[in-house]
Amino acid sequence: MNNLVRVINSYFSKDEDYELMTVLSNTSAIIYQLYDNINWVGFYLLKDDILHLGPFQGKPACMKIPLNKGVCGYSARNKKSIIVNDVHNFEGHIACDSASNSELVIPIIINNTLFGLLDIDSPSFNRFTDDDLLMFQTIIDSIIPHIKK
Repeated sequence: MNNLVRVINSYFSKDEDYELMTVLSNTSAIIYQLYDNINWVGFYLLKDDILHLGPFQGKPACMKIPLNKGVCGYSARNKKSIIVNDVHNFEGHIACDSASNSELVIPIIINNTLFGLLDIDSPSFNRFTDDDLLMFQTIIDSIIPHIKK
């Protein structure tokens, strides 16, 4: 797992500025290629109290998510990471891909303000652990300096 953090960190020099979409696109691509047993990974960005689809890897996804809908809406509304072991038992779950059975969502908070989310889906039930959550939080923390301008 630490390999994933190292690979992502190796893509971004601390001395260089990157475009937002470059950082999010490469981060989602690296996760999708190196993290086993997932079928979707991507970012949703908050604008006008709606989560808008950003860079991702996987099947086409919901383009807008209201803050009162789904796992992403819950995470955004509460500014809290969440692991859902069985999305079919999550009230209000949005099924963009019927093959997804578990989900991990981590909010991206910059200067105490919600910027967006990292969303990862798996076709397996109970795919994500607290260790995974910590690893992905570390990844988010490492890319925040590259996305806040």
